Amino acid sequence: MLIIAYITFVALLGAGAFIHLKCKTAQSEEAAIANPNFNAFQATYFRVYFLALMAEWLQNPYLYKLYSHYGFIDTQIAIIYVCGFASSMVFGTSSGYLANALGRKKACILFTILYSISCLTKISRDYSVLIAGRILGGVSTSLLFTAFDAWYVYEHSQSHDFPPEWVSATFSKATIFNSLISVGAGVLANVVADWLNFGPVAPFIIAIPFLIGAGVLIQFTWDENYGGRSAKVFQPCMECLRHIVQNNRVLLIGTVNSLFESSMYIFVFLWTPVLDRRHLNPPLGIIFSSFMLCVLIGGYFFNFTVRQRIAPIKMVILSVTMASLANVGAAVASANHPRTSFLMYILLELSCGVYFPAMGWLRQKILPEAHHSGIINWFRVPLNTIAAIVLLALHDTHSSHGITAIFAMCSILLVIAAVAGIKLMVLTRNDDTLKLNHLDNEESRIGL
Repeated sequence: MLIIAYITFVALLGAGAFIHLKCKTAQSEEAAIANPNFNAFQATYFRVYFLALMAEWLQNPYLYKLYSHYGFIDTQIAIIYVCGFASSMVFGTSSGYLANALGRKKACILFTILYSISCLTKISRDYSVLIAGRILGGVSTSLLFTAFDAWYVYEHSQSHDFPPEWVSATFSKATIFNSLISVGAGVLANVVADWLNFGPVAPFIIAIPFLIGAGVLIQFTWDENYGGRSAKVFQPCMECLRHIVQNNRVLLIGTVNSLFESSMYIFVFLWTPVLDRRHLNPPLGIIFSSFMLCVLIGGYFFNFTVRQRIAPIKMVILSVTMASLANVGAAVASANHPRTSFLMYILLELSCGVYFPAMGWLRQKILPEAHHSGIINWFRVPLNTIAAIVLLALHDTHSSHGITAIFAMCSILLVIAAVAGIKLMVLTRNDDTLKLNHLDNEESRIGL
């Protein structure tokens, strides 16, 4: 397993670098935004955001390993994960509105404080402390994916009055660097946990300086902004829910979103115990980096399909179907073939690389702009609920039957998602706004 993991990582790294260079050569020169004020403002945002992303990604490869290292059984670990899902579900629907009222700068600083505390709890072997840390982690993640973007958009458009189309340039660059940071974070986590033999708690500890650095930069380089300090939380939440219930297109895209991403949440729980069976001691950080390289390569493939004018809804259906087949293969291989399981996981992550930019494109086109973030937060409710139910019902990763059952359930969820995607494609077949009529303009919005 060790040799296969490193060979796969090197191969994917080479493939990713080759594809990136080919894409740069094949594409026409991108019009740079030669505005020093904008570039300086963008750098102010990136310095903070990239530190926050590094802290986030560092914690992913060794989370399950840490709980297992402390001697907790599958049932206990599943409950810890479910507490994180519940925290994200409860807080996620209102985090954007609370950040608007509290102040987005304050909310971002709160993120660094809460996430640092969450990391510190990983030192403890006390079960209740670890649960509390996981809950704080769920709250922090919700803030990371709402408050930071909201702060940037307001400062971009209101404080600096930059052109609206430049927002996509910033988020496109952030998407690329997010992928690269995740790969680097996996390698760094592997170095401190395995190569330096500091153990699975080390990545969480080294995440704290990144969070502190982000907090200091926010305090001294960011201005405060608000988004309606007197606004009520309940009313806008209900307005977003009304859009989901009354609009079939929004409901279908939410169905695909929740089913696909809940299966990914379940996979996050599963991959470590499956590959770590029989004391194979796989390099978890390197494997995680391989997964992130697959996501990056899948994103490049999606960009290629856009240039070929293939509708993104078709790529969503393709990626969901591919993920379903990968789960079937994982269900068959999980009992006695961890190496085959690893290859199925690679296929699964490639499907994620296609899915996320394709789904992002569809959400941008279909969801009402004024309620975009609120609707996405509502999508997280069934997403987290489904993941929690499956993990609580079928959590026994030491039983081959339990693992097979979880992957089989994920495959069924993805089949339903594919059906919903097909219904969405039929429903929108005459919608000109979902057609790639302006290739250059659409490519600029995708992100990778």
